[in-house]
Amino acid sequence: MKKTAVILLNMGGPDSLEAIEPFLYNLFSDHDIIQIPKPIQKPLAKLIAKIRAKKTREYYQYMGGKSPQKEQTLDQARELQNILGDRYIVTVAMRYWYPFTEEALEKLKDENIDKIVLLPLYPQYSRTTTGSSFNEFYRNLKKFQKEGYFKNTKIIQIEDYHDHPLFIKAWVELIKEYVKDKDYYFLFSAHSLPEKIIKKGDPYKAQVEKTVELIMENFPDTKYSIAYQSKVGPVKWLEPMTDREIIDLAKRGIKKLAVIPVTFVSEHSETLYELDKQYGSLAQEHGIESYLRIPTLQTQELFIQALKDIVTKQNT
Repeated sequence: MKKTAVILLNMGGPDSLEAIEPFLYNLFSDHDIIQIPKPIQKPLAKLIAKIRAKKTREYYQYMGGKSPQKEQTLDQARELQNILGDRYIVTVAMRYWYPFTEEALEKLKDENIDKIVLLPLYPQYSRTTTGSSFNEFYRNLKKFQKEGYFKNTKIIQIEDYHDHPLFIKAWVELIKEYVKDKDYYFLFSAHSLPEKIIKKGDPYKAQVEKTVELIMENFPDTKYSIAYQSKVGPVKWLEPMTDREIIDLAKRGIKKLAVIPVTFVSEHSETLYELDKQYGSLAQEHGIESYLRIPTLQTQELFIQALKDIVTKQNT
C-alpha cells in the first residue's frame, strides 16, 4: 500500500545548555532570516552566536536546561499519527536543531511513499519561518534524489492555516478554558519580524491580524490588541512591542491581562521565559494585578484535528 508522509516542520530548540551556541549559529547562518553577504554570514553568525549564547543561557537555565519544543513537537506528531492511521507516516523536521530535515528524509527513504505533505507548525506564513523550512527541505531532497530516492514522489506544501476553522476554534476553546473572568483584556503576542520583510510582500502580519479577528468574533465584548515580541538587532521591527504594550495598558488602568501567544503552537524561550518571566514581572511592576498567559496549543484536540483535516484534504 502506498503511503503519504507528513513532515511537521518547526524551528527546533537547544536540547541542552551545550547546544545553545550551535543552535544559534545555525539560526544566524540562515540567509532566509538574515540577508547579509554570504561570504561573511557564517563568520558573523559564529560571533553573534557566541555573544548571544552567554545571554540566553539564563533563559534555558530558567526553563530547566533546555527547550521543550522537541518533545512537544514529537508529541504532536504522535497524536497526528494516531488519528491519521496507517496510510500515513508522520515525522518531524526541525530547522536549526535535531532532528534535522535530513534525518526526516532518511527515515522515509525506504518506505513505500508516493506523496510528502510539508506541514509547517507555523500557522501564519513568513518566508523567514515556513519559507526557510521549505527551502531547507528542497536542498536536502536534491541530495536524496541524486541517490535515487523520492524521484517520483509528489510534494505538497501547506503554506499556512491561519484562518482554518478548527485552528480558530482550538484557540477559542483554550482561551475559554483559562479565562473565566470577563474583565480580562486580551493581548495577542506574535513573534516580530523586520518591517522591511513585510514591505516586500510577506503576508505574516496580515495573517496574524486575520487570526486574531476570527478568534475575537467569539469574544465580542472583550477589548484586545496585538503586539510583537522577540526583536533581535537594530533594524525597525513590527510594533508595538509586547513589553511596551503591557506598560501602556497598565497606564490605561488595565488590571487583568490575558496574554495569548497566537503564533506559537509549542512552548520555548519566547513563551516560558520572555512572556512568563520577563513580561509577567513587568506587568506586576506596573500595577497589573492579574497576569494570565494562555498556554500554546500543543496537543489540544481541535488543533490536532485541524492538522488532520489539512492533511486529509490533500488526498481527496
